[in-house]
Amino acid sequence: MSTRTPETPASASPSSPYTVLEMTVRNHPGVMSHICGLFARRAFNMDAILCMPIGEGSTSRIWLRVREDRRLEQLIRQTLKLVDVLDVRRHDAEHEVFLRLEQFFTNV
Repeated sequence: MSTRTPETPASASPSSPYTVLEMTVRNHPGVMSHICGLFARRAFNMDAILCMPIGEGSTSRIWLRVREDRRLEQLIRQTLKLVDVLDVRRHDAEHEVFLRLEQFFTNV
């Protein structure tokens, strides 16, 4: 069994109440439910969710914007234990994926 550790962003802003988790997962039914269930069981709210298939479609990328919390590191470690989660990267709240979506929906 490999040991995986989440990457912590070098530019994380301590003043921001949010962080973005970028996950690479196996793309099949139930993956999102398992991840959301893990967060829900720990009473951890997700402010934003984006999921898209990557490559030929056997994997997907999930971005979650969540509030910074002292329990977040433990939750990330538990997420990495899920069989279908291949990788988790942590970004600061200003990650461009959500900034561009906010711009898109603001201009609609």
